Amino acid sequence: MIVLGLTGSIGMGKSTSAQMFVDEGIPVYSADAAVHRLYSGAAAPLIEAAFPGTTENGKVDRAKLSTAVMEKPEALEKLEAIIHPLVRAEENEFRDNAQSQGANLIVLDIPLLFETGAETRVDKVLVVTAPADVQRRRVLERPGMTPAKLGAILARQTPDAEKQARADFVIDTRHDFDVTRAAVRKIISLLSG
Repeated sequence: MIVLGLTGSIGMGKSTSAQMFVDEGIPVYSADAAVHRLYSGAAAPLIEAAFPGTTENGKVDRAKLSTAVMEKPEALEKLEAIIHPLVRAEENEFRDNAQSQGANLIVLDIPLLFETGAETRVDKVLVVTAPADVQRRRVLERPGMTPAKLGAILARQTPDAEKQARADFVIDTRHDFDVTRAAVRKIISLLSG
């Protein structure tokens, strides 16, 4: 089974690209989706214990948690020490299930692939990218996003040029969906053939 790591900086089109793999019948694990599930379940009491007042009705309040950790490296490390092992456990379960079902290719959609060393757990890396102005426009259209928050997020991420240099495949998502879909299909063909 070939494991393809999908990554890219915020606003580069990871979710859209990941869905295109799903549409082609490829099993995709989303680290972001795992975090969302964990914030509504197993991780909530652990996060509340570490960051009092950041949960409500047994679920993590993302805005409160963001305020508690943003621009506080020690707090962010504490949060990552809680959440990353839980996300990794879900990833391992996904891998095991896909392998037992005979998948010959899976995708791990991990936004912080390089930042967390997860590239060592994949066979190939796909980086999705877009010009900085396109990225900025996409991200600032999101509810609650500000230029300052975007800047803080980008400061923690490996620069796009470095990600591209370390990738086996790069897809520029500035084009229409058909161009991206064709690139996804080509990668599937190369890795499945």
